[in-house]
Amino acid sequence: MSAPLVSIALCTYNGANYLRQQLDSLVAQTYSNLEIVVVDDRSSDKTVALLREYTDRYINLTISVHVNEINLGYIRNFEKVISLCSGDYIALCDQDDIWDSEKVRIMMDNIGDNMLIYHDSEFIDDEGISLNKRISDIRNCYSGDDPRVFLFENCVSGHAMLFRRELMNYADSFKPEIVHDWWLAYAATNMGSVFFLDHVLVQYRQHRSTSTDILRQKKHLFKKEGSIEKLERQLVILRLFSKYPFNKYPAFNNKILGLMERRIKSWFSFSLFWLMFKNRKVLLYIQQKSALSKFNFLLKFMWGYRLKRLFQSV
Repeated sequence: MSAPLVSIALCTYNGANYLRQQLDSLVAQTYSNLEIVVVDDRSSDKTVALLREYTDRYINLTISVHVNEINLGYIRNFEKVISLCSGDYIALCDQDDIWDSEKVRIMMDNIGDNMLIYHDSEFIDDEGISLNKRISDIRNCYSGDDPRVFLFENCVSGHAMLFRRELMNYADSFKPEIVHDWWLAYAATNMGSVFFLDHVLVQYRQHRSTSTDILRQKKHLFKKEGSIEKLERQLVILRLFSKYPFNKYPAFNNKILGLMERRIKSWFSFSLFWLMFKNRKVLLYIQQKSALSKFNFLLKFMWGYRLKRLFQSV
């Protein structure tokens, strides 16, 4: 009996500087039944030529390259590449990381009955030098089937995930306001479970000039978003999660959303604070903070939008 087909879904955009290392790690995978599906989002550098080089060189591998007619942006581009995959399982792939040669095989050996599996990763810098830190050093990585863990934060990175194709039947369409990996993690816990594999299987490149900078090396950029902007962004995300058609906890989602919306018109929001405090073990699971730090974080939800406006305008 042959192994299930796994599709590696790779999105590219002006990635020629790092793409060769990634492609070398993909063609070196030990898993026996793979296809590599690439969608390029209108690169202006040598990315597409490099992709064609690999399709010509590795004729025994199934590598298909598609080039968009217009630039879609990375969220829509991932949605498109997933739609072109034929595999029973799909592994998302960034253009500038480096995969362990055993990554796909190990993930397939461990996915079990879970809808989605993801692993730990090691951060490297632009030059490929280790930053001596893992994702699990800065986030608690969740295994389980409770989607409420993902209402306020995400610990599942796209580059680290492999999921069953059937998940896309329940993922609805990707939302531009929510990164695709966060949305998929939320869908997976509503329709099944996710499993964190405590193995480092990717060298995850961090660029100081892009949004993939999980380590917040560019902290000065984040100061531009004030407390009001954060509140508004949280509200948009909660609305989208609450509209998810296969919600496992619709009553809870609607309650917390309702309290967040009331917060917009209020000076104080004690009810929201108390609801989140009672459910802090779930809602704040991903945060790697002390109990005191988490309590201080929850206190912020006690202040209403009107009070925040008053202090921000002073």
